[in-house]
Amino acid sequence: MIHPADIREWRGHDVIDPKGHKIGELEAVYVDTTSDEPAMATVRTGLPSRRRLVFVPIDTAVVGPGYVRVAHARNLVKNAPAIDTDGVLPAEEEETVFHHYDLAYRPGSGGERRLARR
Repeated sequence: MIHPADIREWRGHDVIDPKGHKIGELEAVYVDTTSDEPAMATVRTGLPSRRRLVFVPIDTAVVGPGYVRVAHARNLVKNAPAIDTDGVLPAEEEETVFHHYDLAYRPGSGGERRLARR
């Protein structure tokens, strides 16, 4: 798991799937607003002229020298909800990210966002 103090150190590292296939590069980490623990990351994928950021859960990620191994297969991650490299995930699309990975989604008690970028 990536600890909050380590987040900045892992930006730009390769993100790989359980079989060691490269998915892309870690761009940013999003924490769960209910616990302030790392929950999702955005991974830079695509061709240089068509880059995008896909979301992947990192609650069980393993960090190694130069890489972050996530628990999901490359194809599943590459088909995940995405944003432009300079985009922001709209609050109304957060639930879609969770459902893509069959994760339960509950907004905050006041309806606030579940994910916050760090």
